[in-house]
Amino acid sequence: MDEYKLRQLLKREEGPKLDFKAELNLSTESDKKELTKDVIAIANSRGGRGYILFGIEDKTKRILGIDPANFSEEQIQQIIYNRCDPPVPISVDFFNIEGKMIVAITVYKSSNKPHQMLQNGAFYIRRGSTTGVARRSEVANLLQENGLMTYETVILKNVGLEELDYDLIKDYFKTLNVFSDNPSELILEALGIIGQLVEGAGYHPTIGGLLLFGKNPFLFLPHVYIKVVCKEDVRLFCGNILRMLDDVSAYMRSIIKVENYPFNALEEVIANALVHRDYLDVSRGITITVTKKNIEVSNPGALIANNSIYRFLRENNPDRRNSWLYQRLLTLDPKRRFMKSGVGMKRVKNSFASIGSVKFINIGSQNLFKVLLPVM
Repeated sequence: MDEYKLRQLLKREEGPKLDFKAELNLSTESDKKELTKDVIAIANSRGGRGYILFGIEDKTKRILGIDPANFSEEQIQQIIYNRCDPPVPISVDFFNIEGKMIVAITVYKSSNKPHQMLQNGAFYIRRGSTTGVARRSEVANLLQENGLMTYETVILKNVGLEELDYDLIKDYFKTLNVFSDNPSELILEALGIIGQLVEGAGYHPTIGGLLLFGKNPFLFLPHVYIKVVCKEDVRLFCGNILRMLDDVSAYMRSIIKVENYPFNALEEVIANALVHRDYLDVSRGITITVTKKNIEVSNPGALIANNSIYRFLRENNPDRRNSWLYQRLLTLDPKRRFMKSGVGMKRVKNSFASIGSVKFINIGSQNLFKVLLPVM
């Protein structure tokens, strides 16, 4: 951090990675916990490094200054280290601006998220410019994004094995060169398709198993759907992932009457939405809105940690949210729609070059990823 960077930050508004504080008090345990909470929240939020600037009025950004005699960098480091699990990497800088002292804490991008307050066990995140306790789904998302849990292998204890389509499972086994009329439960368990909560208590499908092989996952996972809105016509598509992809692709071909339209690229966008969506977000499904000018594919699930649109446009093998699903769809899909190599975003852009521009919009604060495709 240098003075130029500080002045650039002062021109910005508060957000998930920037917080202004009028005072820095460390005299009580409550003060120390408040500082730790703010650092944890910024560390747990999406994006790169973040900053907390002390001695700045948060609304007006008027420079108030603070008295540096009341604390030291070593003290701040110790407070954070002793109250975070795992500790958050930070640095502390002091600046004299207009004759007043400003303290800037840089919260570095962490590879050990999520961070937790040791004293109360809470996880904190930033929602816009405010700090709050992370909800259950937000904690689960942090754990999944950072490789500490796999959502797809969670066992659905209230769902029976009769909800799985065993013909689909047999087809999948054939792609693995395993031929069996009655696949062993042990093999299905090893593949993560089913599991036992307690040994000997019976098997149940996993979430991933239901998403890939379920007869009707919507009955148990009501947020798993694609809604297509075209003028006054609103249609809801349900089913396992491949069935939804087939049905929606066929419907889009029936309503878009544009000669030589790149339907394969549109299908790739829909396939990416299905495999990359945030299935922990139970409040909404995938929405496709069709107008005369654009097709908007809105997907619950902003780009995960370590990713960016810039990186996705250039890399062949980006980090994936649902890697378990993706790996199985590579072989399960008979049309090989998940096998396409190269950088998908760039390929989609090139496919639509003769029609118009493609826009990729990542909205981390709303946990949304949108793709705008031209129609004509």
